[in-house]
Amino acid sequence: MPRFVDTNVLMYAVSGSADELPKRERARAILREPELAVSTQVLQEFYVQATRATRTDRIGHDAASRLIAALERYPVQETTFGLVLAALETRERYGLSYWDAAIVAAAQALGCRELLSEDLGAGQRYGDVVVVNPFVERSSGA
Repeated sequence: MPRFVDTNVLMYAVSGSADELPKRERARAILREPELAVSTQVLQEFYVQATRATRTDRIGHDAASRLIAALERYPVQETTFGLVLAALETRERYGLSYWDAAIVAAAQALGCRELLSEDLGAGQRYGDVVVVNPFVERSSGA
């Protein structure tokens, strides 16, 4: 089962901030994993945010384009009319913003069981998809 990657994982992978070094290393390790998935929404959000002129550690068009092209090796959920409808249902059911609901709907459409995200509540379950924050240590249980 692939694990769905949210935009923040991609953003940390290109971060130039010294404060975010551990997250950058973790994000880059995640992106080397073989079983991942993304959506066109995630790729679009990444490009816009990573190249934004007001971002102090922005990257150029070419660097952003290369990273996006490299992600072609993973399943990519396109934004279809059916996905929009599923996102609307997810939004209504769970009270999410439309954009977060579209991420969850894309993960569900690709059959992902985990959604790697720092932005959605870790441990939160949306149907068969559970949110995992990959930037916090998981406890081994007691």
